[in-house]
Amino acid sequence: MYIKKHIPNIITLGNLSSGLIAVVLILNGYFVWAGFFTFLGAFFDFFDGMVARLLGVSGELGKQMDSLADMVSFGVVPGMAMFMMLKLANADLSDVVFYSNDSLNILINKDTVYALPGFLITLFSALRLANFNIDTRQSSSFIGVPTPAITLFVLSIFLISVLKQSEMVESFVASPWMLYLVTVLSSYALVAELPLFAMKFKVWNWQDNKIRWIFVAISLVLLLVLQLVAIPLIIVIYVLLSIINNFIEK
Repeated sequence: MYIKKHIPNIITLGNLSSGLIAVVLILNGYFVWAGFFTFLGAFFDFFDGMVARLLGVSGELGKQMDSLADMVSFGVVPGMAMFMMLKLANADLSDVVFYSNDSLNILINKDTVYALPGFLITLFSALRLANFNIDTRQSSSFIGVPTPAITLFVLSIFLISVLKQSEMVESFVASPWMLYLVTVLSSYALVAELPLFAMKFKVWNWQDNKIRWIFVAISLVLLLVLQLVAIPLIIVIYVLLSIINNFIEK
């Protein structure tokens, strides 16, 4: 029984470990592998709560561990990815000094400074995760876009650009101003008063999960047709379906 109650926590630690590895990989320029470990973290995050419910071992410890793991995998990682995208988009400023101090051996270039707003996503992720733990309205649904969804959106456009799978996305990521816009919108989406359905199945029947099964079907079709390019579209569709579902249920 002692081991049984910690199985969900071990899965949560898998999420945290994946996030830590992704941060190291981003810092070292291994963006594709960073994307892989971020997606792996999302996989662990999806199943830890489900396993806890199936085993009947849900508890406060697991809830707190989940938020702490999410802060790394879905807070630090997307902020770091946006920082790197903005740094690359401002590459023409890489030789322009913002601040230097020879006695302290400090040299800061403008491309680094102009990339710092990317961490707004990390700050707003922290705000969202803290609020999620105390907001009783979010027991069976979400208020605001979940951190994993924002992370998958940011990482996917980064990877699409790196792998050159879409000229439109490449030109989008090459523009600092478009990236600043995505940063602001993503940060707002995390804390917006927008009800969104959760993808956690308590039962598997159609009647109680119509919107979820519709979303799964659309996502699978898009992934089969567009592959990686489908991921940012899936996140947008998730938000749009939630808005439609809210309208229907009123």
